[in-house]
Amino acid sequence: MFGDSHLVVVDLGFGDAGKGATVDWLCSPEADLGVAAVVRFNGGAQAAHNVVADGRHHTFAQFGAGTFAGVPTLLSRHMLVEPIALAAESDRLAALGVPDPLGLLAVDGRALLTTPIHIAANRAREDARGSSRHGSCGRGIGETAWYALEHDAPTVADCWLPAVLRAKLDRLAAHYDELVGPSAHGYESIDALVAMYGDFARAVRIADDGELQRAAHRGRLVFEGAQGVLLDEWRGFHPHTTWSTVEPRDARAMIAEIGGTAAVLGVTRTYMTRHGAGPLPTEAPLGLPEPHNDTGPYQGAFRQGHLDPILLRYAIEVCGGIDGLVVNHLDAAETLCAAAAYDTGAGSLAELTPGRWRDLDHQQRLTDQLSSVQPILEPIGPDPAAWIANRLDVPVVLTGHGPDRADRIAASRNGVALPASR
Repeated sequence: MFGDSHLVVVDLGFGDAGKGATVDWLCSPEADLGVAAVVRFNGGAQAAHNVVADGRHHTFAQFGAGTFAGVPTLLSRHMLVEPIALAAESDRLAALGVPDPLGLLAVDGRALLTTPIHIAANRAREDARGSSRHGSCGRGIGETAWYALEHDAPTVADCWLPAVLRAKLDRLAAHYDELVGPSAHGYESIDALVAMYGDFARAVRIADDGELQRAAHRGRLVFEGAQGVLLDEWRGFHPHTTWSTVEPRDARAMIAEIGGTAAVLGVTRTYMTRHGAGPLPTEAPLGLPEPHNDTGPYQGAFRQGHLDPILLRYAIEVCGGIDGLVVNHLDAAETLCAAAAYDTGAGSLAELTPGRWRDLDHQQRLTDQLSSVQPILEPIGPDPAAWIANRLDVPVVLTGHGPDRADRIAASRNGVALPASR
């Protein structure tokens, strides 16, 4: 179905739908898709992509979820790279038997650095919001992206240039001194940070802008998204969003730059989840087990709700359409209902209308609207994957029936299947 296309994996919900397990399977010998590299195209160290395979479990944050299968990772220019957390993740992977994890990694020199200064500022700002918290992960992502909009921000390539890096870190620290100084949060000295980032530069391969093309010459690329489309900085429900473009426009653009074609796989659960504050119209106490998700000190509670095809169709539309569905958590026992429409108090609503890109006023109106609706539920049929495919008008190409790689099943019904290796 997808020929020689590179594959883009996006979460159609609020995150935690199983992107990591999906990417791991796409990269595995079982799939035999000839994947040469996993390209991370958004987000940063706040990602939490759980993979269970070959008796091992790891929550991937910055390394690509194809690492257990030995597939290299490229952190693209759209990533926010946190070297200290990356080193710790490398140690955890090594302890799980991955040989030389950093040797599997290339980092685009243009990627922004997330520093302990950004992290301290992020936590101080969320603390100050009190009960009006946005639901941040507390990993400095928003501060990294925001600061770079108006300042000469530190990048990965600066790690090779101690004097340049020191000047940028000094300005960064001065900028945030009024916010961080009185707070309970701190960070290492600038001298210590410069030394650590020098060690990072010597330990990883900092790549130039030709790295993507070289990786594509070796085989198919899998572009691994982070977070969920419903948290997208411009398409999510403001202000409970991430400072990251989650929908696949940046991945598509990078693929076009190297003359390739893209096939987008949208990942969903059979029920809805989200961390912390923000709309979840079908929220209900489903009580389904979540061994890899819990309440976070900054994100807030992990919430569950019935399946919401209205939100999923909205996500597909703002993605510019998708080519195939991945349906996970088909082993969940209580996935019997879905939203057929919303009761708004003034009538029913079955579709959300996307606004113009970067229209945050429209996104705020959607937030306000979703915060007051009540779902009109209908039963899901005996074949949830087929039912979801029908409601979303997209074919299912892969299903997940448990947490392990062995629990993935490729669909081939009606001739729809994942592509053969290139």
